[in-house]
Amino acid sequence: MPGEALACPSCASKHPPDERFCPSCGMPLVAADGPATAALSERQERARKIKPQYTEGALVRVAGASNQAEAEFIQGMLLEEGVPSLVRRAAGFDVPDFMAGGPREVLVAASGAPTAREVLVGAEIVGDGPPRPSRENPARLIAGLLLGVAIVAVILFMGTHVWD
Repeated sequence: MPGEALACPSCASKHPPDERFCPSCGMPLVAADGPATAALSERQERARKIKPQYTEGALVRVAGASNQAEAEFIQGMLLEEGVPSLVRRAAGFDVPDFMAGGPREVLVAASGAPTAREVLVGAEIVGDGPPRPSRENPARLIAGLLLGVAIVAVILFMGTHVWD
């Protein structure tokens, strides 16, 4: 395949073999003399939808979902606009018995975040305000730990004085 010319499936322009994407429309290039009606796998179809300009930068959280199915729905919406995304389990919900259950975070590259936010606001999945942070509030976590320690201390105190 190293000597073959490549063509853009969208605008049909020819390109040298060292090119990967069409400079005019951004589509992934295919072999120029290959079969025009070759069946593409699901993975290849998904890759064709991704716009390369939305793949630059660090991952940014753009949405949250209450379960895996909802997160995959959001991923599909973003992919239709050319924005690749990643789903990960939210912190603290790593229960092996319920792998598809529990909250998820939808992440995109920083260059695709504005477009992703537009899509999600238009679909009324997220609000117009800034995205909420993905981490738990440290003050709230410390307060919960202190409350737990206080309850254990009271139980131990009562247990030692009741038996005397």
